[in-house]
Amino acid sequence: MTNRVIGALAAVVSAIVHLYLWFDGVKDQGTVGDLFVVNVIAGLVIAALLLRWHHWIPLILLAGFGASTLGAFLIAVNGELFGIHTGWSWYAWLAAASEVVAIVCGVWGLYREGAVSGGRVDQGHRSAQR
Repeated sequence: MTNRVIGALAAVVSAIVHLYLWFDGVKDQGTVGDLFVVNVIAGLVIAALLLRWHHWIPLILLAGFGASTLGAFLIAVNGELFGIHTGWSWYAWLAAASEVVAIVCGVWGLYREGAVSGGRVDQGHRSAQR
């Protein structure tokens, strides 16, 4: 499996967990419920972009999606996020793991595809052969 496929799967897993939780009652929690809908849509869109558009932008979106979603959850666990305090559960662990994978795949993809190093990885290999 390629890095982009794994990243797309991670975004979809996070989106599915948030959709499950939205139907399980988060939809009635005001701002947090609205943000869960945003998370679902963003996760699915980013997954599609990763698979269809071979550009560095979807990789940045993936890393940012994972970091912001995991960050918001950690704020809600350690304090409150828009008045909501939560804890760790099986679905929280699943979502957190998928978000860590999203961050790693986004950052690794940016490096591997040359967006971070200033050029494509295969160009460096070709220039070494000259």
